[in-house]
Amino acid sequence: MRSRKQSWCQLFLKLTVALGLLWTLFLVLEMQSSWPIDLTHRNHWLDYRDYDFGPETLCNCSGLLEGNTEALVEAKLLTITKEFQKHIHIPDEYYINETKDCRNFKSKRKYITFALSKEEEDFPLAYSIVVHHKVQNFERLLRAIYAPQNIYCIHVDEKSQASVKAAITGIVSCFPNVFMVTHAVNVVYAGWPRVQADINCMADLYKYSTEWKYFINLCGQDFPLKTNLEMVRMLRSLKGGNSMESEDMPGSKKWRISQVHQIVNGAIKSTGKSKSPPPFNFPIKSGNAYIVVTRGYIRSVLKDTRVQDLIEWAKDTYSPDEFLWATIQRIPGVPGSKRPHTKYDQTDMNAIARLVKWFSHEGSQDSAVYPACQGSHVRSTCVYGVGDLQWLLENHHLFANKFDMDTNPIPVFCLERHLRQKALAETEGQFFF
Repeated sequence: MRSRKQSWCQLFLKLTVALGLLWTLFLVLEMQSSWPIDLTHRNHWLDYRDYDFGPETLCNCSGLLEGNTEALVEAKLLTITKEFQKHIHIPDEYYINETKDCRNFKSKRKYITFALSKEEEDFPLAYSIVVHHKVQNFERLLRAIYAPQNIYCIHVDEKSQASVKAAITGIVSCFPNVFMVTHAVNVVYAGWPRVQADINCMADLYKYSTEWKYFINLCGQDFPLKTNLEMVRMLRSLKGGNSMESEDMPGSKKWRISQVHQIVNGAIKSTGKSKSPPPFNFPIKSGNAYIVVTRGYIRSVLKDTRVQDLIEWAKDTYSPDEFLWATIQRIPGVPGSKRPHTKYDQTDMNAIARLVKWFSHEGSQDSAVYPACQGSHVRSTCVYGVGDLQWLLENHHLFANKFDMDTNPIPVFCLERHLRQKALAETEGQFFF
């Protein structure tokens, strides 16, 4: 009787061990099936291939990024051919149709739908993107900066074409962490609505999540110069500080804040009336529309009564986006701010928010801020050409403006391939469960 019991116990023990081994094997296989990357072919499906793009694939990106003269000449000749110009534009209807199958769209366009590192996963970012046209510019930008731990608020100008709204709405619908702004406005160049568009996204992002660390605002013609991991490390190094242009306003611009302005027939115009001084005698600083700021700074924009008074005062000025954020950055008590003393002034070249070539600062002389634009100009701003690529990557900025896929997609094409390859290389040896 005792031997029979022992036999049953031994059999039970063996079955338990066998079931345990089977369960362990099942868990391992299940984990492997959910790994974000096939470790044996890590870069196979995430890396960009030539068939993902149009005629710009004929250019030598490696040579262009190194400033190779032969590669530059070949690329410039390519861009002026009729065949090239004929095939570079992607119609809005393409995105409307493709995003009806989101799974296929994300796979085909090679979006990275998992965090590439624990370091990035633990440091989510919040983005505001203001768009009014050029859907393919927007989609290439979103793809380049997309990560599942980040969140993205998209503001499409109320007066944008119906096809633009439909295409962007379709793209946004494919991602759980990308959303359309709750309240869109009719954006007016150099008018208050441009600021209101960002504030509306700030409010939505602030409510959406308490986890994100930094806010970055973009427009549809921006493009990154750094990978997400590089951005995270650069933002950590700020140690809770903000980064943006903020310096004394030159005398030539003071009319913008000393005269009352109003929007008439979609354009900003002076009324000829004088404005009252700013509240609390805040020193108004000069800056630009694009900033890199902490969640605490956004809280001040939305809730600090001093900032609210400044916002109300700024609503009838000219181009308030070029002084409001810079002025808030110098208000004592605003998280990540600097004192208003000129010793704390920061230029756009020293800040990391945005790299822009302004026509008035370009040239070949030693006194020039940067070399001449190798593309074209829109409102005195350089639209980058292939000859600007090497210079762009030599700078420390997170983003650059401006790019135009409709006239020359090669700079974006080469930058996104460079950044994707770099991002994948950064993940070598890392995998997550």
